[in-house]
Amino acid sequence: MNIGKAYSAANISNGTDLAIGFTSSTVAVLLFGTNFVPVKKFDTGDGMFFQWILCASIWLVSLLVNLIQNCPRFWPLAMVGGFVWATGNVTVVPIVKTIGLALGLLIWASFNLLTGWASSRFGWFGIDPEEVSRPILNYIGAGLSLISAVIFLFIKTEVQSSSASLESTPLLRESSINVSEDTTEDSWVNKLSPAKRRLIGCGLAVVAGILYGSSFVPVLYIKDHGRRNGTVYTGASQFVSLSDLDYVFAHFSGIFLTSTIYFLIYCAVKKNKPCLYPQAILPGFVSGVLWAIANCCWFLANHYLSAVVSFPIITAGPGLVASMWGVLVFKEIKGLKNYVLLSASFCIILAGSLSTAFSKV
Repeated sequence: MNIGKAYSAANISNGTDLAIGFTSSTVAVLLFGTNFVPVKKFDTGDGMFFQWILCASIWLVSLLVNLIQNCPRFWPLAMVGGFVWATGNVTVVPIVKTIGLALGLLIWASFNLLTGWASSRFGWFGIDPEEVSRPILNYIGAGLSLISAVIFLFIKTEVQSSSASLESTPLLRESSINVSEDTTEDSWVNKLSPAKRRLIGCGLAVVAGILYGSSFVPVLYIKDHGRRNGTVYTGASQFVSLSDLDYVFAHFSGIFLTSTIYFLIYCAVKKNKPCLYPQAILPGFVSGVLWAIANCCWFLANHYLSAVVSFPIITAGPGLVASMWGVLVFKEIKGLKNYVLLSASFCIILAGSLSTAFSKV
């Protein structure tokens, strides 16, 4: 009788964990696919000022989470993950300006998925390899995501500059503070040929995806080594409910510190005359808040589902959401051929995500 009750309690607990994990994943997918939408119609220039505003709002959210968590122990190694992510984030504005939000997010999300999945599945960078109930389904899910990444490269986009947007008003067209003769219309992106734009945009998206996919490694390393005796990480939070949020403040602090350093370097290179875009402040702040909430949900999904399951779902899903914005609102993707390729990619990503999800059950 007691065995039956224990088995029933274990099933309920496992079911609850899965429900929380998949709910967190859903919220993360929706917000990651939407977080750059607020800034899409605003001029962000070269992106350096925008990325600093974005990262500042991210850090403020982490400060609130840290206070809610009663200020858990700060692990400096988790800041390295923030450094890696912030380095990838510097490329976002050039990516959006060269190949568009939809295609850019689809590419970097796919390589994010593959990097994060492979490092957690095979134990790269000193972390423990993670096991799943049905490994074949897990491999199929990752493989389908790789196929979708290849298809994305053949989708052509039409990207309008923000200043040329029909939705811009004269107020929004006013240029930046301290901007020189080299305005947004004459920026390096606008001087590129379509082929070079596509090559640079896709290349930067691949680099960003690999960096994003590596950003959780330090936290996973701390957790894995926290299970062992005799290491500096012994006792690190891992089994208490919501414990993965204990690493949010350190991780996000690394993001903000790195973005600040990059911004200061940028100011020095510009001889203390950085291009500041006031109209990007509020949208950038909102974008950062959306991203921070999504990433907190990702931390929870890693805890309740494991990274080998959460990565394929959370990194592939936002591409679907961003593509809907790109097709329905921003009109970046047009033409029957592109729609067919996009539909095929959607089906492949959906099949891959379901395969990965069922590999855990």
